[in-house]
Amino acid sequence: MKNNENCLIVFFLIVLGSSYNYGQGKPFSTKGWWGPGGPKFSPVVSVNNSITFRLKEPEATSVELHFGEWDVQKKGMVKDKNGNWTVTLDSVPPGIYQYNFLLNGHFRKLDPENPNIKAGTEVYGSIVEVPGDPARFDELQDVPHGDVHIINYRSKTLDRIRKMYVYVPKIYWVSPDKKFPVLYLRHGGGDNEGSWVNDGHANIILDNLINEGKARPMLIVMSNGLIDGSWASGSTVEGMKYLEEELFKDIIPLIEKRYHVSENKEDRAIAGLSMGGGQAVVIGLRNLDKFSYVGDFSAGILSDPEINMETYIPGLFNKSKRLNKSLELLWIACGSKDSRFEGHQQFAGQLENNGIDVEFHEGAYGHEWQFWREQLRNFSESLFKN
Repeated sequence: MKNNENCLIVFFLIVLGSSYNYGQGKPFSTKGWWGPGGPKFSPVVSVNNSITFRLKEPEATSVELHFGEWDVQKKGMVKDKNGNWTVTLDSVPPGIYQYNFLLNGHFRKLDPENPNIKAGTEVYGSIVEVPGDPARFDELQDVPHGDVHIINYRSKTLDRIRKMYVYVPKIYWVSPDKKFPVLYLRHGGGDNEGSWVNDGHANIILDNLINEGKARPMLIVMSNGLIDGSWASGSTVEGMKYLEEELFKDIIPLIEKRYHVSENKEDRAIAGLSMGGGQAVVIGLRNLDKFSYVGDFSAGILSDPEINMETYIPGLFNKSKRLNKSLELLWIACGSKDSRFEGHQQFAGQLENNGIDVEFHEGAYGHEWQFWREQLRNFSESLFKN
């Protein structure tokens, strides 16, 4: 037995020594690093707004491009002798687009050559943007840029550490005596607190608007609207109560302590998309002494005829005078291709029939980021005018 143990020790020493000598015998080299980079493989956006997609999958029997977040185009791709699959889309309008590949009819794959992805509670797809000429309102431009702060804080309401993003305009830092207004902006059920920056370009949109004088400089606070990671947790009556308490006990006090912002309701707005739009309407209309502007972009709970909004906002349709006096703006919006559209029309009509002032906005979109980016732009232009 002892001889066997000795043999094992000798064996491992030989292996370790060989590995060491192998590593020492391969000196580090930067040879080949200094040449120019090769052409981009995928996606390639041309000057005429065509997009070429490529995927190296030599073993695949078929590959199909699924392009778009709502009106999905399905395009078969062609394989060359090197195992590269290719397809080109012509004359794609400027904007943001989600896509992925379908291999062999059932396996979905992201573009491994593209680091830009749509991600929230899961990874949804790869992202490509077609630039505008002139630059789109949601494109990075040569204007004064604000900051995006990522803040970890203790949520006493939920008894855990949470995170929020805060957009601070450039002018904030040269105006120490000015009290800035704040927009509390909430994300959708499949998103997180970073989605309005990463996917929605909220900071870029505000930079451009402020530079053009179309929006008043404001801070945007983007906190997490989920409690247990599920959409339901941010949409139930109980979940709304927790999020409302967190907003007023943890988030707003922290913002008003850390930043020189106004504490007046006239300088506070709340809005959101999808799940967050429902949260904004419920929290905003339940707290008319806290907000003067409320915005919804495509909220699910406002669209479902089985949901009685009176369970979320008791007496909603019986307080038109108070609502109209307290709010500068109640903004309801939904894309006309979205399955939530009809419900939004009905909800807005119900508000109007009960004497509540409301602005209804739509666009030829589904449940997608291009619509929400446009709504954020338009809503922001209407804020804090008084």
